[in-house]
Amino acid sequence: MPRISRASALVGVGLAAVIVTTGIAASPADAVVHSTEGSAPSAITSMWAWGNPIDPATDARGRGQAEFEPAALVAFAQAHGLHSVYLSVPWAANQGAFAVWLPEAVSALHAAGIEVSALGGDASWASQPALAAQWVSDALATAPFDAVQFDVEPWAGVPDADLGTIVTQYTAMLDAATTAAGDVPIGVDLPWWLAVKPVGSGTAFGAIVAHAQSVAIVAFADHAAGSDGIVALASPAVSEAAAANLPFTVGVETDTPAVAGGAQYTFGDDSAAALETETALVRSAFGATTGYRGVTVEHLSAWRTLLGQ
Repeated sequence: MPRISRASALVGVGLAAVIVTTGIAASPADAVVHSTEGSAPSAITSMWAWGNPIDPATDARGRGQAEFEPAALVAFAQAHGLHSVYLSVPWAANQGAFAVWLPEAVSALHAAGIEVSALGGDASWASQPALAAQWVSDALATAPFDAVQFDVEPWAGVPDADLGTIVTQYTAMLDAATTAAGDVPIGVDLPWWLAVKPVGSGTAFGAIVAHAQSVAIVAFADHAAGSDGIVALASPAVSEAAAANLPFTVGVETDTPAVAGGAQYTFGDDSAAALETETALVRSAFGATTGYRGVTVEHLSAWRTLLGQ
């Protein structure tokens, strides 16, 4: 499955992520008060989970990752007090072994009181909305997901991308997906810099989130403070999300520097303690903002490695 780009040719920096989801908690306070294995309350409330436990010998889409077995997913989410999991869903999810694993995983997480969003996307979907709608239909026919989270990046690797055209295409894609999803809310992963790119009478970010019920503001960094820190990068998008009354979480990276595009964009070469310390500062900055729902970690397997698991 595609993932949020760690660098953008448009801005020459790593992206920072804020996930906005609906219904994670009744209030900002509910979203952030939990503890991690007996430690002080953590700001982390959710995670991206890219992968699956399917044997690649039986399905080419399989990754064979044991941490994605339903019981393992639940155990990890509960150990870290998570409210929500963004679980990657492949194309044609209602076929093969995925048609068995996905409903089992979603049901297990639901039984533990954890919400689950179908996570996926491809850059081509922006210009082919019927593909996005088909993916949504198949995903929701496979398992009782609480929401759909799109990770679609038509701007990635495109110098001087025409954001006006992209926004028009992207919003058409979201509209098609909304029709296919019915009452299931649609969320998007969007890079922070879209909130400082003018399109029409507003910004690219604002134009896109007007067609979604939640947003992921992508602004990866390994520190909260400073002009290149998580708080400064995410702030314009957070302000727009709050103005639109959209719930959100601020996302951070834990993959390797090689994957992230540089050590400054990830906690992968730092420590689990640093992750907790810096995300607590993010909570301090945004915790009172309308719609704030905590911090989201990118991603399950990398986070486990950071924790030494």
